[in-house]
Amino acid sequence: MEKMEIFLVVAPGLEEVAAAEAREQGFAKARVVPGGVVCRGGWPEVWRANLVLRVPGRVLVRLAAFRAMSFRALETGLDAVDWAAVLAPGQAVRAEAATKHSKLYHAGAVKGRLEEALGRAGAVVDPEGLRVLVRIEENRCVVSVDSSGEALHRRGFKTAVNAAPLRETMAAGLLRAAGYAGREAVMDPMCGSGTFCIEAAEIAAGLAPGRERSFAFESFGAFEAEAYAALKARPPVARGAGPVIGSDRDAGAVAMSRENAARAGVDCQFSEASVSALERPECDPGLVICNPPYGSRIGNKAPLFGLYGAFGKVMKERFAGWRLAMVTSDEKLARATGLPWEPPGPHVAHGGLKVRLWLAQM
Repeated sequence: MEKMEIFLVVAPGLEEVAAAEAREQGFAKARVVPGGVVCRGGWPEVWRANLVLRVPGRVLVRLAAFRAMSFRALETGLDAVDWAAVLAPGQAVRAEAATKHSKLYHAGAVKGRLEEALGRAGAVVDPEGLRVLVRIEENRCVVSVDSSGEALHRRGFKTAVNAAPLRETMAAGLLRAAGYAGREAVMDPMCGSGTFCIEAAEIAAGLAPGRERSFAFESFGAFEAEAYAALKARPPVARGAGPVIGSDRDAGAVAMSRENAARAGVDCQFSEASVSALERPECDPGLVICNPPYGSRIGNKAPLFGLYGAFGKVMKERFAGWRLAMVTSDEKLARATGLPWEPPGPHVAHGGLKVRLWLAQM
């Protein structure tokens, strides 16, 4: 089977952990490029990337690449694409185009040529259809298709969310950046809707993040339902049995977390508790990870210094031997904990903000 270039779209700042995850999952030559990670494979690898990778937000498949310095060259290249591998008869498609530093600088005209080529291939233009993308940079045209459909953070379990929710893909990337591999206890003392806990429990249980959802590639001409069913049927391999514990002072958040974990079919322990009331779990030391409020989006920042200070005090007094990981957009808030932080990680895009992961060993 011919190998294609597979592009994993990743939130800025998580590219390295996404590449490491891809290599761990058997995409041996995965490497970081601007905007994400690239690897190679046939259609089964496209299916598997969507099914098992936790950090990427989408999986794009490069269908073709060619030079296009004129519209005639563009049309010829587009008509040479193996559209039958992707498009079912009457397939609804949404064309997108972008250009940069190229003779064909008008993105709208490029999009029009793409729609015409798709029409000749039997597709129907629909704003809700399958995304087909053309990008021309330095006169090199790359044609891609979005094999994911809905963004990959939509696992299908976390239907109840609170303010400023953390995307599952981002939570998975931050867990990996914090050194979590599914073999130790995890505690989130500000669990919100349970994202960190649920991702950690799924990793520990060896569950595929895409196990209960559908993908755009299931409508592709090259899709083999029986082969994909066999891929999905592979039994999970559990990594560890450390408890996954979440708490929050908001009873509504605890209820949401329990509901979301139940839908995901994972074992998490949730309870209502303020940060100052946290107790050390009766287990071997593991990872405390949390995404406390930053004040940038949900209220005034000034009162948060007390929260961060209380968190730091509890960690120092009750969590000796544990590793800590905290997400925040504000260095002053991080320093207000008084904890022995290592130099923070790279900035990660999160809902219009730039957050960083702070790590410490107690």
